[in-house]
Amino acid sequence: MAERNKLLRKLQAAKFAAWELHLYLDTHPCDKAANEMFRKYTNEAKMLKKEFEDRFGPLTVTSSNEADWLCDPWPWENQGSCD
Repeated sequence: MAERNKLLRKLQAAKFAAWELHLYLDTHPCDKAANEMFRKYTNEAKMLKKEFEDRFGPLTVTSSNEADWLCDPWPWENQGSCD
């Protein structure tokens, strides 16, 4: 479970950085360095999401077929692990 949480944290961090850069670029569209960082974090988030879903299952109902989504345990069905 610790690997799952580490990967999920990395994904969350990359998505957060991409979103913040997206907001910054709304007001500073000509900042080439920020635009490059935005692309970097967006690509990193896509790769991490794919890695997470390949290893641990779908994150959302739209990221896989319905059968995968329904077979995985729901968050409240875990055995109370807090890692």
